[in-house]
Order: sequence, then C-alpha cells, then structure tokens
Amino acid sequence: MTTQNVTARRPTGERKKNADMRRRQLLGAAQRSIVRNGLSRTTLATVADEAGLSQGVAVFYYKSKTGLLVATLEDIYEKYEANWRRALAQAGDDPKERLLALVEADFDADICNKDSLSVWYAFWGEQKFTPQYSDITREFDLNRTEAIREICRALFPEDQADVAESVAIWIDMLTDGYWQRMHLFPVRCTRETALEGARAFLARMLPAHFGAGQG
Repeated sequence: MTTQNVTARRPTGERKKNADMRRRQLLGAAQRSIVRNGLSRTTLATVADEAGLSQGVAVFYYKSKTGLLVATLEDIYEKYEANWRRALAQAGDDPKERLLALVEADFDADICNKDSLSVWYAFWGEQKFTPQYSDITREFDLNRTEAIREICRALFPEDQADVAESVAIWIDMLTDGYWQRMHLFPVRCTRETALEGARAFLARMLPAHFGAGQG
C-alpha cells in the first residue's frame, strides 16, 4: 500500500469517527432533553442546545425530530438488551443463576435510575400515537420474553410446561411493576428496595429454586 493510498483513506475514517461522535452526542442530549422538557417539548433545537451543537448539525444527522427520537429509543433499548445479555453470559448455564441474573440486570444502576425511567415512560406513553415506538418496543421486548421463557423451560420438566409459561409471564411483569413504582413513588420505592422485593418474590414463588437453604 502506497503512502498516497494511506493518506487518502485517513479522512474517510476520521469523518466516520467524527460522525459517530456527533450522533452519540445528539442521542445523549436527546435523553437529557426528554428528562428536562418532556417528550412533546423536546425538539431538534432543544437537543442541539443540550449537545452544545448547532441545530443544523442535528438536522444533518437525523433530518427530523421523529427521526432523532426513534434513534434515541432504539439506542436505549440496545443498551438495555446488551446489559441483560451480558448478565446472562456471565451467569453460566445454570437456569436458576440465569433467571436471577436476568432479574437483577433490570436494576443495574446504569439501566434503572430516575432519569432513565423518565425517558422510558415518556416513550411508552406515546406508543399509541407513534407506531414507530411500538414497533421498536415489540421487537426488543420479544427478545427478552423469549430469553425468560427459555430459562423457565429449563427450570421445569417437560410435563410442567404450563407452569414454566406461567412463571415466565410473572417474571416478565415483575420488573415492569417495580419500574412503575420507582417512577411514580421514588421515595417509597428505591432501586435497592425494588431489587430486594424482586428477590423475595422469587424465593416465595419458586421456593424449590430460590427459597431458604438454596445456594
């Protein structure tokens, strides 16, 4: 490879790196704007201001408010899914450890905090009016639901398939309920108390796996 070819390639790589950096700036700024202004009052202008960039930069990368917000929702779901998949990978093959890891991942401080809950509920509240949001939610939620079902099927023998399905539904709803309580009643329900409650739920509903005396 000649020096000329190397030199010619550098600007393209640098442009991509800069473009990725700008997109990350705007996605992070969009989340901050939603927390500060709400979803309806978040605009390309408020996001650009949060990012310390011109509105023209926001328009260049995302074209419209809807385009930016769709990308923002995809981004937070990708982070959420990467977190629970990482937890499962670290848990190993034991279905009990995998189920516990999956539940605990929902209370990770990077995933579950006051600002992130505000962003989640802002988007969920608009799904009825913005089909793109519901499409994204459905796709990512199906991935997690199937992961839960797979674990529950491993926890119970084949003749208890109906039990496995019921448990999968309970677990799928468990953290949704705690997230709602934390969002609505942050003083009464903290991340720590919610996690403790989720563990207690597992111990009571699945004593053979998570009850007293279980490792």
